[in-house]
Amino acid sequence: MEIAGIISAIVIGTVIGVLGRLIVPGRQRVGILLTIAVGIVAALVGSAIATYFGVGDTKSVDWIEWLIQLALAALGVAALDRSKRRRR
Repeated sequence: MEIAGIISAIVIGTVIGVLGRLIVPGRQRVGILLTIAVGIVAALVGSAIATYFGVGDTKSVDWIEWLIQLALAALGVAALDRSKRRRR
């Protein structure tokens, strides 16, 4: 992976993380840095899953890949929120 790919993964991951956080209802006790980290991981894992199923590289907008990434980000934010609530 080149430096441009890493930078784009960080930018896209940030957007995916914030959108994933907006999908989860209620107030989350997850900081912005953790949200961004979850988004970056969700973007990378979502791209890998989409590529595995053959929907990662289409001729138009990769809507299915984005939906996978958003679902993973929402699940990640919800899981972190639940784990933080259990500790308190």
